[in-house]
Amino acid sequence: IRGWSNIPFLTVPLSRAHGKSFAHRSELKHAKRIVVKLGSAVVTRGDECGLALGRLASIVEQVSMLQNQGREMMIVTSGAVAFGKQRLRHEILLSQSVRQALHSGQSQLKDMAIPVLEARACAAAGQSGLMALYEAMFTQYSICAAQILVTNLDFHDEQKRRNLNGTLHELLRMNIVPIINTNDAVVPPPEPNSDLQGVNVISVKDNDSLAARLAVEMKTDLLIVLSDVEGLFDSPPGSDDAKLIDIFYPGDQQSVTFGTKSRVGMGGMEAKVKAALWALQGGTSVVIANGTHPKISGHVITDIVEGKKVGTFFSEVKPAGPTVEQQAEMARAGGRTLAALQPEQRAEIIYRLADLLTDQREEILLANKKDLEEAENKGRLALPLLKRLSLSTSKLNSLAIGLRQIAASSQDSVGRVLRRTRVAKALHLEQVTVPIGVLLVIFESRPDCLPQVSALAIASGNGLLLKGGKEAAHSNQILHHLTQEALSIHGVKDAVQLVNTREEVEDLCRLDKLIDLIIPRGSSQLVRNIQKAAKGIPVMGHSEGICHVYVDTDASVEKVTRIIRDSKCEYPAACNALETLLIHRDLLRTPLFDQIIDMLRVEQVKIHAGPKFASYLTFSPSEVKSLRTEYGDLECCIEVVDSVQEAVEHIHKYGSSHTDVIITENEQTAEFFLQHVDSACVFWNASTRFSDGYRFGLGAEVGISTSRIHARGPVGIEGLLTTKWLLRGDNHVVSDFSEHGSMTYLHESLPLPQRNTS
Repeated sequence: IRGWSNIPFLTVPLSRAHGKSFAHRSELKHAKRIVVKLGSAVVTRGDECGLALGRLASIVEQVSMLQNQGREMMIVTSGAVAFGKQRLRHEILLSQSVRQALHSGQSQLKDMAIPVLEARACAAAGQSGLMALYEAMFTQYSICAAQILVTNLDFHDEQKRRNLNGTLHELLRMNIVPIINTNDAVVPPPEPNSDLQGVNVISVKDNDSLAARLAVEMKTDLLIVLSDVEGLFDSPPGSDDAKLIDIFYPGDQQSVTFGTKSRVGMGGMEAKVKAALWALQGGTSVVIANGTHPKISGHVITDIVEGKKVGTFFSEVKPAGPTVEQQAEMARAGGRTLAALQPEQRAEIIYRLADLLTDQREEILLANKKDLEEAENKGRLALPLLKRLSLSTSKLNSLAIGLRQIAASSQDSVGRVLRRTRVAKALHLEQVTVPIGVLLVIFESRPDCLPQVSALAIASGNGLLLKGGKEAAHSNQILHHLTQEALSIHGVKDAVQLVNTREEVEDLCRLDKLIDLIIPRGSSQLVRNIQKAAKGIPVMGHSEGICHVYVDTDASVEKVTRIIRDSKCEYPAACNALETLLIHRDLLRTPLFDQIIDMLRVEQVKIHAGPKFASYLTFSPSEVKSLRTEYGDLECCIEVVDSVQEAVEHIHKYGSSHTDVIITENEQTAEFFLQHVDSACVFWNASTRFSDGYRFGLGAEVGISTSRIHARGPVGIEGLLTTKWLLRGDNHVVSDFSEHGSMTYLHESLPLPQRNTS
């Protein structure tokens, strides 16, 4: 081996036995020994003279955090030349200013020229300062750092290689972070390079290969290469069609077009890829990522180690199926084809899916039984989630009925004209319904959600990505297979995609260029996490289902216990189940109140007392920890209010704008409640459980939205549509409508075409 830039990349060094790199990003959290390579563009400032101190401090903080977790961290760094250039320029300016002030006066100071600085001299002047900076930064985290300078020649001599290996192992054993750099003060002169104005950069290109060589020699688990680009693209970054490659496999080089290198340094992306592939063959996993972006540089290293989708991950294991990015593109293309079908064809697909749910009942229930057995054996699901996971013959029959409702009601959903306007003579404008695009639906423990959401997406012409929980993997697989079988009758199988369970939800939420809307269906914690993680993608849903029932003084004795029992006990795990029962103060210590309490006890509902309710009792149930609690089980809070106005105020303060109910025979009180409660669903003398797409006649729902824009309440087909404007003219131009133009605006409303109600 003559030099790192000429490493035979297809040959694994004999000094290390063949290792096995991590196959998936999720495994990177197990990396013990890690090399972080910092390119010149990462450590230098934008003016290419001096170091980017804030960025460097952030990197040191992340490395220290991982080191203090018990990992063995090493850094291969550039920056000595840039740091030295800053120091030498300062010295030269100071020296020249003194001489010129003595001989020529101050007037000529502005004409001083800085000579071209020799890079080896810059490196010699900068190495000590660079190391001192690292030492000072690591000291803040009680970590010791040690400097190691190497040259190409150090790898030619077997004894020197062994010495280097032994030194590094000893430093790691003592919990010291080795900081490795090429000894640019003594390396041979490089070819002229204009990247740094006035400086020829030495061996920066070699640092990629140096990092790969050290990673393999030291049997490192992970090599992180930080540059000034997000990772590896299939074409030069910045070009119109450039796409970031999430996972790169050996042999994919032919599909990549390499562009120019970074603003500083001699190593371009092609050199990084060669070094990465060589390290990968040596058993070291590699990620190339951006270390300069202000939004991610503060956590890029820790994100990579946590397995998040950052940069390009190099893997020797190519998955059998497409990547999630490819699935999203397939869903978009399939969705557009789906939207172009005739309404009858989309309905035919949904009818076929409904038939398959009953025809393949035994296979579906067998797969669901596997999920239930695995969940029970591992003990990882609470009883409410086990109930959601369970499928039954009656559930499948109800699903089939709901799907047929969707098919029947979807005949004119896409392309329906909402408004027609004659803008001017022979200039007609229409507003029509169109699909939103690609939907990502994330659901927990509810396999019945898959055919429901699929049917709604099909009816509305949307592409669909489905991400189910691993606890329902077997059920989801067969239900998705049946969905694609139904889609195949009109050649749109790809419109609905089931995302691999390995994909992290947080990573999916970053695909803002591929996904148009996220709909989470699961626990309030899941919804909150998705709302927090979504970057530039709207999220439709509700974070909590804190539903109230208010029992008024004029409530019917016959209705109260029936509605409360149904709201709380029919399906306590549902998001539309009663969580807080509000009772008018005048009903305390009445037969009606006793009936309510007796019924809840018979149904084994655990009662938590609100503060006011507890104050009325000598021996009260356990006082509620928070009035803003979603129990999701046979538990509820009881609180006392003095009036319907106070009930409304309580709901606004502690509710989640989901579903709230009043039980009363006083129509005036009921109307006040209906008009003043600001929730997605407000009912009078009806169970909270009616807040459901199927029960509303929507066929099914993708979820219940408590947001205040687009869709609110149970979201069916209508909530999955947006609009576009169609303008049909005949040689019309805006200038014709100017003050001296020949045309005038009419803006006449035109009748809408007759809707298909069959």
